[in-house]
Amino acid sequence: MRVLVVDDEALIRWSVGEKLAEAGLHVVEASDGGQAIRLLADSSNLPDVVLLDYRLPDSNDLTLLTKVRTMAPKAAVILMTAFGTPEVLERAIGLGAYCVLSKPFDVAELPGLVRQAFSAQR
Repeated sequence: MRVLVVDDEALIRWSVGEKLAEAGLHVVEASDGGQAIRLLADSSNLPDVVLLDYRLPDSNDLTLLTKVRTMAPKAAVILMTAFGTPEVLERAIGLGAYCVLSKPFDVAELPGLVRQAFSAQR
């Protein structure tokens, strides 16, 4: 399973990537929305699951979620945020996010959540 982790905080990308790799998942990282879009433009290597930060240097709303869903419609998207309001949660789910994960979260739970999201998307 291929997972794209999009977060501007290097430590979060690293810890999430390490935990998912330990679980046998192939991880690709992007530090901002632009890099994520460039990676998604390669339709031969689309991810199965995208872990997407809500606030990035070049994106601080749900526009990037919409682009990800358009470019990788078969991928499950887990939105990560420290700014989750009921409105953001409702809109994200309405736009096709599998779930919204509040930061900080337990990294140890991610492999199971990613597998759940992948199964639900199939």
